[in-house]
Amino acid sequence: MPRHAHIHRKTNETEVTVSLDLDGQGDADVRTGIGFYDHMWGHVAHHGLFNLTIQASGDLDVDEHHTVEDVAIAFGQALNAALGERAGIVRMADAWVAMDEALAHVVVDLSGRPYAVFDAAFSTPKIGALGTSLIPHVFESIAAHGRLNLHARVLYGRDDHHKAEALFKALGRALDAATRIDPRRTGVPSTKGML
Repeated sequence: MPRHAHIHRKTNETEVTVSLDLDGQGDADVRTGIGFYDHMWGHVAHHGLFNLTIQASGDLDVDEHHTVEDVAIAFGQALNAALGERAGIVRMADAWVAMDEALAHVVVDLSGRPYAVFDAAFSTPKIGALGTSLIPHVFESIAAHGRLNLHARVLYGRDDHHKAEALFKALGRALDAATRIDPRRTGVPSTKGML
């Protein structure tokens, strides 16, 4: 079964389109109007081996908040839709990523139960045009709308760019591992019989 989804989200503040193929080659075409944010989604796709297209237009004349949030919401919705009933998936996975002096760890459980824990400190208010206060919100929005447990932390690091990049790379790698099909499993990976 193909595992892909197309989400279109339109509000009075933004218009976002996300196409996601879980069984891709890591191809990304991301255009949000926020250069560093585009860069981070490129890492998620590349390291998750997802084919990902994101087109977003928003009220960047106000600030980047609405665009950043709605892209994360739409990605979470696309992930949830592409997973379908979640039959046969590995379900739980984690990834450690070092980026020079920074080390990040991301753990996911595609349980159907949304919950996010984010533990990272940034020393600057912005990386490029992306407010660092929005990075936890991105992870929380993915968890809520993708229906997964998502724990993300930066253990240490000096450079905020490196810390953020390690987090997004680890997110891609953890999602890649958790969304893989386990050939030994015939149903959903839960003793409850559903996720």
